[in-house]
Amino acid sequence: MKFVPPKFSKLKDMAAIDVGRLTEDEARAILEGIRWPKGPVCPHCGSMRVVRIQAKSDKVRDGVIRCNDCRQQFTVTVGTVMHRSHITLRQWVQAFYSMCSHKKGVSALQLQRNLGLGSYRSAWHLAHRIRAAMDEKSLAPTLKGTVEVDETYVGGKPRRSTMKQYYDPKQFRGRGTLKTPVMVLVQRGGGAISHPVERVDAFNLKSAIIENVNENSTIMTDDNYSYRGIGKSFKGGHKVIRHKDKEYVRGNVTTNTAESYFALLKRGVHGTFHHVSKHHLGRYCDEFAFRWNHRKVTDGIRAETAIMGADGKRLTYKKAIC
Repeated sequence: MKFVPPKFSKLKDMAAIDVGRLTEDEARAILEGIRWPKGPVCPHCGSMRVVRIQAKSDKVRDGVIRCNDCRQQFTVTVGTVMHRSHITLRQWVQAFYSMCSHKKGVSALQLQRNLGLGSYRSAWHLAHRIRAAMDEKSLAPTLKGTVEVDETYVGGKPRRSTMKQYYDPKQFRGRGTLKTPVMVLVQRGGGAISHPVERVDAFNLKSAIIENVNENSTIMTDDNYSYRGIGKSFKGGHKVIRHKDKEYVRGNVTTNTAESYFALLKRGVHGTFHHVSKHHLGRYCDEFAFRWNHRKVTDGIRAETAIMGADGKRLTYKKAIC
């Protein structure tokens, strides 16, 4: 029997209340339409010669497709972050939409309550798999034009009982703190690239800028000494705003766009997640950078883009906690 593409309502045209009312068949149709707009492609051999297996008994799952070339069976979740998941497709679609529509993120506990999941661990793993789908670093184009670069420190204040050597409150901020440094590169009117860095030094900062920014661009930073000399690598040069002198805007020279990104990231960490492990911070940066890069589109289009990014990625629970 020849495969007939299912009819589905586009996620980009749906409101949050409609997404919450999806049935399992409707969610499957949406996922298949997003992943295979021209018809299913076998994830095992790449063939489009497929047929849908009709579920006539409990032994055959709904949505199973068989490839006529390699004879293997698959569903819409095979070869994605949803592979081998016991979470329903309806819950997956709702989770994607929820994480893409909340500007400052949504906690795993909130996902557990909203989706009716059985455990916090399932919700936590679900959220991290969606963040893996949001990772666009391998697809990120080179930033160009005016690019603002800044760094900040993310994490909670060390406990005085265990960190007596840092009793001085001044040691809880800036360099010398035990918090994790995070760097962001933001193109004005464009996208952002954000990730934790091992150390805030000239080598790490300059390497990230040269790797991700077009040589015809203009670099704007604060007066951190680590950025000195970076202008030699770019035709637009290097412009500095001097925060130490209480200067935050000078003409068009400012890093306020980068500060706006950090404001969202920190409000998410402090207000939504409350605690973020250093080990997982990179995936949280991917999540906030994804929403920033797609901030000018609707929640539905943003969710569809995230679902398209799930193809070819895998994050098992064992790998997530290691």
